Amino acid sequence: MANLEKNRIWLSSPHLSGFEINFVNEAFESNWIAPLGPNVNAFEQELSNQLDGIDVAALNTGTAALHLALILMDVQHGDEVICQSFTFSASANPIVYQGATPVFVDSEMDTWNIDPKLLRRAIEDRLSLGKKIKAIVAVDLYGMPAQMEEISALAIAYGIPVIEDAAEALGSKLSDRSCGTFGSLGVISFNGNKIITTSGGGALVSNDKAMTKDARFLATQARDNAPHYEHSRIGYNYRMSNVIAGIGRGQLMVLNERVAARRKNFQRYVDYFTSWNSKGFHIEFQQEPMGFFSNRWLSCILVDPTKNKGLNADLIRMSLENDNIESRPLWKPMHLQPVYSEMPYYGNGVSERLFESGLCLPSGSNLKEVEFDRIFQCLDTLFQIYV
Repeated sequence: MANLEKNRIWLSSPHLSGFEINFVNEAFESNWIAPLGPNVNAFEQELSNQLDGIDVAALNTGTAALHLALILMDVQHGDEVICQSFTFSASANPIVYQGATPVFVDSEMDTWNIDPKLLRRAIEDRLSLGKKIKAIVAVDLYGMPAQMEEISALAIAYGIPVIEDAAEALGSKLSDRSCGTFGSLGVISFNGNKIITTSGGGALVSNDKAMTKDARFLATQARDNAPHYEHSRIGYNYRMSNVIAGIGRGQLMVLNERVAARRKNFQRYVDYFTSWNSKGFHIEFQQEPMGFFSNRWLSCILVDPTKNKGLNADLIRMSLENDNIESRPLWKPMHLQPVYSEMPYYGNGVSERLFESGLCLPSGSNLKEVEFDRIFQCLDTLFQIYV
């Protein structure tokens, strides 16, 4: 039972800059409360500037962005889409929206993202079975870039487009190139727990401006150019509102500061657990390979009980929860989810190991010194039991 007398320390709470209210007030003062408007246009341009000049369509969720990406890839009933297994369900669910079959592929330990070797095996096996692979959904998990250069090379070799799910990776880079810009289409999320937020929101990005133009059309109910309401395609109500976009503009102004704060959080955990590792423990971290730059959206650890005197991730989670501190297991792989248990899967056991031994620690850019003190005091009490 959590100690409710203490304030809750959240895993990743929204962190406002103070600039947001200016843009929101502009929307109210100009009566641009209806969907679309000047803030949406400006937010798309400002986000494009952040993402190396790629074209942007602002939407109401990251899930909507991925759904539209699959529609733009002409994913239909009976098709297959290869998807990283170690991810949140929103990476996979839109595949099913389209009546297609997700084919799940396991991760590699360097980045915890889709394994290019297993990806090749999955592609070759599905093609040998006569399956039609319409797209690959590669995820930049917890802000860590996937091995997008290898993945892109495979995709080109087999003629399969890549959708880069960078929902958690705004501000992350690979070889100085922004995450979200490697695929034919990229997806960004501004959900309430992300590195910056619009409370709810997302974006679809692409170097192909015809794609993002079509996405905007589909996202506004696919209304044809006519004085009456004429529709020749099925549309969706997926566009971002002008008010929400105002919040996003204020958040973008401090993105670099938020990335720096999250990376500092990660280093604090590294320093803290390194001191315990020197006393016989073996807490592991999500590494950052050469040329990779993670926004460290969440700071994650691995706690193998066989290497930590019986201590495991769930004991740490429960100890923190008893002090009213939120932490969370790593994502449960999609191939282990009941809803996807019958789907094809190409694995090596990596994501299962990560799920069994992993934990996400409080990582908000607004964490205070006194909150870190509380977190570390709680962990000290637990670790002392196992010394």
